Amino acid sequence: MREGARVYVAGHTGLVGSAVLLRLAREPGLELITRTRAQLDLRDPRATRELFERERPTHVFLCAAKVGGILANSSQPVEFIRDNLQIEMSVLEAAAQARVEKVVSLGSSCIYPRLAPQPIREEYLLSGPLEPTNEWYAIAKIAGLKMIQAYRRQLGFHWISLMPTNLFGPGDNFDLETSHVLPAMIRRFHEAKAQGAASVMLWGTGAPRREFLFIDDCAEAIVFAMDHYDDDSPLNVGVGEDVTIAELAALVREVVGFPGEIRWDTTKPDGTPRKLLDVSRLRALGWTARTPLREGIERSYAWFRASGPGRSIQ
Repeated sequence: MREGARVYVAGHTGLVGSAVLLRLAREPGLELITRTRAQLDLRDPRATRELFERERPTHVFLCAAKVGGILANSSQPVEFIRDNLQIEMSVLEAAAQARVEKVVSLGSSCIYPRLAPQPIREEYLLSGPLEPTNEWYAIAKIAGLKMIQAYRRQLGFHWISLMPTNLFGPGDNFDLETSHVLPAMIRRFHEAKAQGAASVMLWGTGAPRREFLFIDDCAEAIVFAMDHYDDDSPLNVGVGEDVTIAELAALVREVVGFPGEIRWDTTKPDGTPRKLLDVSRLRALGWTARTPLREGIERSYAWFRASGPGRSIQ
């Protein structure tokens, strides 16, 4: 991004978008464009097109999405597929009409097959069935990826898709009805400690393995990719290491300082058995995650204690 570039961050109040905006603020000479959800509903193609016509961005970070954990995905399949498709279609078509130089569109590691070989390489996309607990979101994100490829191939745009792993950090969503696993654990252990509870009940068996990327590292990778990646294929963004959910729970309990027992509700779904991204392509470009998992959890918990659980991703 050259000096004077007009950069629109779609979804700048969410976990990813807010981190990207903070990272871009350190870049000299950029003109940053933002709109809150109250100011602009990105599901509305006409309103979105009017923004692009008025502001004429040269670069776009498409961070806006409807996101959530297993419970939210299972209970709101209509919203997860509809809202994400509408956002992608509105923003990408408006960007095409405005001839935006480069778009970075964010997907998710859940686009890959449930039983994909590990670690998951980019070429495993569409090689097997999806995880049923989040297939509505995954299908919407696959469609967004294919839209990026279509605009590249037909109209020659230098647009790219990134597939981040599980993200967490300050500004996360700690609502137990809609949050992802790590912030949900932080809140559950914190409240159990405050209440003097003897134990905390968590979903599943604790056996699945997951990879977790601190949000500041993710923002660095996203901005890095804007300047250093230009290819038709999606690019994985992750750490390259994973832990079991049981190991994660033990670490969160230690950081929070909860002395009680961890119990597992095995009647609840585990989700995908393992989801570890192959990040060799990103590393070959010159980027590697830097924040250790424990440090990231400590910083997330400090933010939670200072800010409370009320904030939700937009």
